[in-house]
Amino acid sequence: MGPSEASSIADLPWWQVFNDKALQALITEGLTNNYDLLAASSRIEEARQQVAVVRSALYPQVGYQAIAARQKEFIPIEQFGKNITYNTFGLAANAAWELDVWGRIRRSTEAARANLYAQEDVRRAVMLTLVSDIATSYFLLIELDRQLAIAQESSRTYKETLDYFTLRFEGGKDTKLAVDRAQGAYDASQATIASLNRAIVQAENALCILLGAYPRTITRGTGLAAQTMPSQTPVGETTVLLERRPDIMQAEQVMIGANAEIGVAVANYFPVIGLSALFGGQGTHPEDIFKSSFGIWSIGAGLAGPIFQGGRLDAAYHAQQAYWDETIAQYKKTVISAFQETSDALIAQQTLVTQRAALEHQVGALKEAVDLALERYRAGKASYVEVLDAEQALFPSEDALAQTQRDQLLAVVNLYKALGGGWNLKDNEWNQPR
Repeated sequence: MGPSEASSIADLPWWQVFNDKALQALITEGLTNNYDLLAASSRIEEARQQVAVVRSALYPQVGYQAIAARQKEFIPIEQFGKNITYNTFGLAANAAWELDVWGRIRRSTEAARANLYAQEDVRRAVMLTLVSDIATSYFLLIELDRQLAIAQESSRTYKETLDYFTLRFEGGKDTKLAVDRAQGAYDASQATIASLNRAIVQAENALCILLGAYPRTITRGTGLAAQTMPSQTPVGETTVLLERRPDIMQAEQVMIGANAEIGVAVANYFPVIGLSALFGGQGTHPEDIFKSSFGIWSIGAGLAGPIFQGGRLDAAYHAQQAYWDETIAQYKKTVISAFQETSDALIAQQTLVTQRAALEHQVGALKEAVDLALERYRAGKASYVEVLDAEQALFPSEDALAQTQRDQLLAVVNLYKALGGGWNLKDNEWNQPR
């Protein structure tokens, strides 16, 4: 499905949203090696096995037992007692089956299965969050690169200004005040460069954590200003959001599991009904246990239930009901949070277009002002202070434009995440960009 065919940006796989090849390589690496994602996969397997553990109680439990003992007992014979020492050997198979009359086991299995589905949704949420976080970190990194380039350009300009005023001061054509002002501007630019270099390395290190890698230099692709996103970012139907957001689906499964646990609590009020059987042989010699004359067997039915538990069953039932109410509230909160995040991303997209256009116009005007000031200075119609003032106004505007360009990219990232992007990808397709 191409961008033009998608009814929502969430229908697109992440590699059609983030088309920077270097970023795609980083996302693929993260989806392969990220430790949170590996832990989430392990939790899914754990939950899957737990379903099998709980469900096994629906079936007869068959086992065996063997004994080999030597013992001494006092046996009364007429008027005299006598100690007798003898051996006992036995081998038997046994079976027990709880009849799930009240649905306790079935409801426990339902709760375990809901937990499994919730863990699968957690994994998908981790994958979506990981893709979004890597993209966010990457865009922040290339924005820092742009800020560093601006700071280096401003530093070169301030150094030229410092050299100019130093020569004028040494020639007796200007005061020490102008030199000190130029020196201060140059020192500030150097401090900014040092700060940005530190921030870049720290941002690379943070990105490496998402990749499951040791600190290293991150390869960049397209520069900040040249980054492109899908020209259209449709939202799609609002109600579909409930079916796409993995955190909403997880909250729903938690709610289902809590409801099933109420059924377990209700079933605990009723007796446990079961069947049991045993078959084997027992004798004083090992070979006796295989003779029919030494065979043993039993078959029976049992019933056991509570009479007085000191209020434990009532407390457990009401506690489970309270937890169910909690999961309902949490589900509703997750839903409204999803709509809030979507709305935030949409308004950011809408307003940042106007903001970027205004800043681009401002930067263009200030660049023209710098050129005019230089022209006037070379023609002897203005002092170099006029050039310096124009340049000092330009550099912060370029920084603000770079931040806005970054924010536009992040708005698309946030919208893709808020809409549950990649919802139609199978788990094994997430790290296979085509």
